[in-house]
Amino acid sequence: HLATFTFGCPSADEVARLHAAGVQVGVTVTASGDAAVAEAAGADLLLVQGTEAGGHQGGLGHDEPNRTPLLELLAAVRARTSLPLIGGGGVMDAAGLRAVLDAGAIAAACGTALLCTPEAGTSAVHRDALLSDRFGDTVLTRAYSGRYGRGLANRFAREHPDAPRAYPEIHHLTSPLRAAARRAGDAD
Repeated sequence: HLATFTFGCPSADEVARLHAAGVQVGVTVTASGDAAVAEAAGADLLLVQGTEAGGHQGGLGHDEPNRTPLLELLAAVRARTSLPLIGGGGVMDAAGLRAVLDAGAIAAACGTALLCTPEAGTSAVHRDALLSDRFGDTVLTRAYSGRYGRGLANRFAREHPDAPRAYPEIHHLTSPLRAAARRAGDAD
């Protein structure tokens, strides 16, 4: 059994309780210094998330977004710990997987590469936006949830570059807007 934590690191007591129940613990890190915090708490492995990763950035809740590319971050984290690493962020094919393994990870995490599979449950609007040439770029933004994440550089993200750090309040505030946009088929 494995429990992973994306938005922070559990306490040493929480990790000990999970270990007592036979559960291994993984912690997402987005900076090399996060490795020491997770290791001190007793984590069994680290999920190293490079800036290329789509969706929310994990880690320990830094004020600034992670802008370190995955392979560079893997090297920095590897220099600080001997824990097993799983690399994620922009891994879209066999070459990406090979690069992550060559950088010292035991596995790679893929997310965006799978968003258009039937199992993903991605909305039709989101799938169409991902597959179209309309959005040729991505952006790190807090506009949707108040926590940094990488998404398509649509109008909403571009118009709200200074969204406050207020997770989950911004998420709850924008949830009805996002639902209305899905219903209207509006990817912007």
